[in-house]
Order: sequence, then structure tokens, then C-alpha cells
Amino acid sequence: MDEPSQAAAQLIARIEEDVARQLGGKPKRLAHSRRVAETAVELARAYGVDETRARIAGLLHDYAKAYPAYVQVEKARALGLDFGCELALVTPILHGPIAARELAAIYPELEAEIFQAIERHTVAAADMGPLDMVIYVADALEPGRPSNPGIERLRAAVGTARLDELFFKTFSGSIAYVIETGRFLWPGTVETYNHYVSRRSQRKDLHGIHLA
Repeated sequence: MDEPSQAAAQLIARIEEDVARQLGGKPKRLAHSRRVAETAVELARAYGVDETRARIAGLLHDYAKAYPAYVQVEKARALGLDFGCELALVTPILHGPIAARELAAIYPELEAEIFQAIERHTVAAADMGPLDMVIYVADALEPGRPSNPGIERLRAAVGTARLDELFFKTFSGSIAYVIETGRFLWPGTVETYNHYVSRRSQRKDLHGIHLA
């Protein structure tokens, strides 16, 4: 593992303290954030992504989960977030975009790709970058998540499957979970899914490991 510089180590320590304070009232959420950070580092190492950025994004990804649902809706409205539907329907996916905007003001020294990864860690996007994918997958596969055959196949594929394939299968599993639990599926998620399905169908050589 690449050791962070002294400045980076100090920044990470500051962020760890801030996250502990922010999520102090939600110990399970705090523990989850720490596990996501560790899992993100493991994924970053496996796929050549910056490990420090992965750790930071993992620690901060659920920063806005400290707010009650109604506060998240209020903040989303104040920030002008537009999901094309009533915000109360998409409360579970508001915390990423809210955190990305609030954290950019708190940590102006951080790279934009960190805030982007935080914003996309639940909704994904058609142009996911490597750090985006790492945080999305880490959030879904961190060891505190309940085990099932699908998750175990994904965990076993880390480092052998291509990162984009690992992300797509993780993303697909998340959509299936939303449908199985009878929750509102944001239309933007469907558009993103269809984008990747179309792109995959056009690719003639899928030479990575297939996880289906």
C-alpha cells in the first residue's frame, strides 16, 4: 500500500475526526463509513486508483446521512437539486448530492473527483470514472453488508473482473434490490442502466470476467 504523505495523513486524521463528530449520533452509520473507506482502499489498490482519495471519499460518502429525512429534503430544495419528481420520493438518494455540495465548502483543498464520487455513490451516472466506481462498489460490498450469493460472487471477483464489469453488476444488483423491496425507482437510474446495457451490447470483446 502506498503510504500517504504527512500532509495527506494529517488531512485524513482531520476528516476522520470530522466524520466521527458528524455521525456520532449514528454509531452504525459511522462504522459503515469506516468500513467503506477500508474497502475503497482495497479496491483502489486492486484497480490502480489513488488510495488516499478513495479513503477520503469512503469516509465522507454518508456525511449527510446525519440529517433526518425531512432535513435532507429541505436541504435538497435549498440547493436547487432537481430529480424531476417530488423529492420525498427520492429521499434515499439525496444524501450524496447534498454531501458533495456541503463538503466542497468545508474541504476546498480536496479534488473535484472526490466530491463527484460522493455525489454518485447511490445514483451512479453514465460517465462513471474509476474513483466513482470504487466508491459505489465499496459501499455495496463492505464486509458489514449481509452476505448473500450475489454479494459473495462480487466480492470474489475483486481484482479479477474489470472494474467497469464489477461496477455494472453491483449497480444491477442494487436496482434489483430496489424493485424487490417495492421502493420508488428513480427514472434517472433506469436511464443510466440502459446506457450501460447499450454500451455493453456494442462492445464486441468483453474479455474480462463475467459475473452473471
